[in-house]
Amino acid sequence: MRVLVVEDEVRLAATLQDLLELNGYTADVCHDGEAGLDNALSAIYDVILLDVMLPKLDGFTVLRRLRAVGNTTPVLMLTARSEVRDKVQGLDSGADYYLTKPFEPKELLACVRALTRRQPELRNMDNLVCGDLTLEKATFTLSCGERTVRLSRKEYDMMELLILNQKQVLTKENLLLKIWGYESDAEDNNVEVYISFLRKKLEHLHSRVKIKTIRMVGYCLELPEN
Repeated sequence: MRVLVVEDEVRLAATLQDLLELNGYTADVCHDGEAGLDNALSAIYDVILLDVMLPKLDGFTVLRRLRAVGNTTPVLMLTARSEVRDKVQGLDSGADYYLTKPFEPKELLACVRALTRRQPELRNMDNLVCGDLTLEKATFTLSCGERTVRLSRKEYDMMELLILNQKQVLTKENLLLKIWGYESDAEDNNVEVYISFLRKKLEHLHSRVKIKTIRMVGYCLELPEN
């Protein structure tokens, strides 16, 4: 899961990034509204933490512009302003939740977990299930029956994306942005290498789930017919 933190307080932004990454998320940081909007419009993020008081563009404006172009990424607004009218304005602008500073790290993580439950039918607590496969977040393991393999961080991220989007094709560009990030110099070959790694692990597990290549487009999971 990739999270965008848009926060102008540099130390707080760094603290949030560290907190998220320690809990298994990939986090990118922007310090002003214009950069935050530009990054958010890339549509590579699963949730956005958006401060209200930002230079260049305030959080309300960023959020309204995101929603105006159809971006539905869940947004958690962060602010030191506790007045009811500010919360109402944030929610009316399209925020999914509102957290007032100072807040407890556990509370923020709980909010992020709630906002990233995009496909609850696939989730079982910290596990994702697809066909005969179970992907475990806590241990980065992929299981099929009695067989289990441990995944690297990027293998896990890629498998998670494939499972969460099993009904659609993921392009190489989308996988690059989601897993390596907006400013990475990774190329298509990086995606191909990790797809190859995952295919070998699926074979080792004797799983009936396959990673299908859609020529000139990308990849998707192919589930066995019942």
